[in-house]
Amino acid sequence: MQYDFLNEVTHQWYDPLYKFAYSLARNPDDALDLTQNAFHKLATKGQNLREKSKVKSWLFSVVHREFIDQYRRRQRYPNTPLEFAPEPRTSENASPGRGLDRQRAIQTLAQMEEKFRAPLTLFYLEQFSYREIAEVLGIPIGTVMSRLRRAKNHLRKELEETDQSTPNKTITFPSHG
Repeated sequence: MQYDFLNEVTHQWYDPLYKFAYSLARNPDDALDLTQNAFHKLATKGQNLREKSKVKSWLFSVVHREFIDQYRRRQRYPNTPLEFAPEPRTSENASPGRGLDRQRAIQTLAQMEEKFRAPLTLFYLEQFSYREIAEVLGIPIGTVMSRLRRAKNHLRKELEETDQSTPNKTITFPSHG
């Protein structure tokens, strides 16, 4: 796709497209993702656009379809975004990441299905953002968040079951910005 055309379209339609996405998603982060996904598709698949004069309707259609897809996924696989999840309890002397048996955690991680192990590894060990994980794995950000939640819950459950000496032990996960 021609750089000049893409640049012109982005300048002309970015704000209106973002406003539309925000009116659908009612969340600035989701609206930003929807908008950026639309322009990414234009950059990668826009050469298939037969009439460049229809770029506006094409972009808005992409945002709408993406929103509907995300809505359906969230209905099927509800989750709590990590930033809204309650902070885990820690003991007074515990520091993040120190409250678990590292060897057992590594063993449990190694036994997880790849679709859960990969996002957990990328997020906590490689410090990847949700967006970077989504790009690496070729899955939507919502799926990344859902898989991280499920992987953490599985890891927490496995480690709590193997640690009978302290039944109320809370497993902490280090956080990063």
